Amino acid sequence: MVLHPADPLTSLAHGIGSQHDLPISPFYAFAGAFAALFVSFLALGLLWSTSRFRGERSGLALPAALQRVADAPATRTALRGLGLAAALAVLLHLLLGPDDPAHNPAPGAVYVLLWVGLVPASLLLGPVWRLLNPLRTLHRLLSRALRRRGRGPGRPLPARLGQWPAAAGLFGFTWLELVAPDPASTTTLLIAITTYATAQLLLAARFGERWFDDGDAFEAYSALLARLSPLGRRSDGRLVLRNPFHGLDATPERPGLVATVCVLLGSTAYDGFSDNPSWINVLQTSPLGRTPTATLGLLASIALVATLYCLCAAATRLVSGPHPGPLTAFAHSLVPIALGYLIAHYFSLLVVEGPRTVSMALGTDNAPEPVPPLGPGGLAALQVIAVVTGHVLGVVAAHDRSVRLFPPAKAVAGQLPLLALMITYTVGGLSLLLN
Repeated sequence: MVLHPADPLTSLAHGIGSQHDLPISPFYAFAGAFAALFVSFLALGLLWSTSRFRGERSGLALPAALQRVADAPATRTALRGLGLAAALAVLLHLLLGPDDPAHNPAPGAVYVLLWVGLVPASLLLGPVWRLLNPLRTLHRLLSRALRRRGRGPGRPLPARLGQWPAAAGLFGFTWLELVAPDPASTTTLLIAITTYATAQLLLAARFGERWFDDGDAFEAYSALLARLSPLGRRSDGRLVLRNPFHGLDATPERPGLVATVCVLLGSTAYDGFSDNPSWINVLQTSPLGRTPTATLGLLASIALVATLYCLCAAATRLVSGPHPGPLTAFAHSLVPIALGYLIAHYFSLLVVEGPRTVSMALGTDNAPEPVPPLGPGGLAALQVIAVVTGHVLGVVAAHDRSVRLFPPAKAVAGQLPLLALMITYTVGGLSLLLN
């Protein structure tokens, strides 16, 4: 783990912090991954012949008193106030603090506490950013100040728009984090935050508050990861404990869903590759310049992930027969894979840089540096387990959807392209970790 964000090599790879190769045998890592995928595929084919996931119809209802507290206006107002106060604190640090990420907590708040911290928060508590989102709160306050309803209908959103705005927003953020020349600069962050907030508030003024559901990149990101949370809502609105697979199965098949997941997968893959010395040499020697070359690399990584998935969807249609939505039908199976990659790449960043950022924000940046909870070997094992587990969960989700959509004789055969895709993603992910 690189603990000096100002290091020039670090800025090539990440907003703040970075990681390096870890000690683990590639043979055992690949052998274990292949064994897990093949065994799970065979077991599912033999023992799982009917769909078992029921989406938003499932779940054990939590006590009514707990739901009343969770849904109380006071609770929601407090959370909105917390999100707005945190955003204002970040802006003050960007405006008044030093232009040095080693002494200013704002870059860490954006790249670590927000981007990485939303992963465990959404997994444990559900789509939390919907309540914390300061832009949604600002929209409500501005609407009231203009004597308009904060939840006004606005103009109807085009159905074909779907999650494409969120995919574009996620690409913009990952570009800022992984490609921008100086991502931790206060000037860079101020320009990015101001531009994004202005665009979001203008679009919300046009389309109403529901714009944030799919138009805000971080709300869509949090909601997508929250599909794997044990906390959820049934279709009747009850707060429930559920099997995370049920929540994953309820992922809406909307335009832009595939793009959103592929941006997450592709950008994380590029993050893993950007530390490679050969790629750093390409960036330093490219006649196009560092930023255009890195942008092309990020786009190529996302495009490769998307192309492989589209080829898999086409092969599934060829093997199992026509289906009205082959691209979106299995997109939900990529969510646990994306989660596995996020954990593998960013766990050490969160547990080391997260406490450092909080210490700086509280004015105690002279406190002892936090010690990583895992050694290099333990961290390497966690990374491999996260990647492999994500792919196995993806196989399970894809199998259940396949036996629901296709006749029994074609359901298992139709998963062979998906299995090939999972193996390809696994090889790529482990290669980036263990290169």
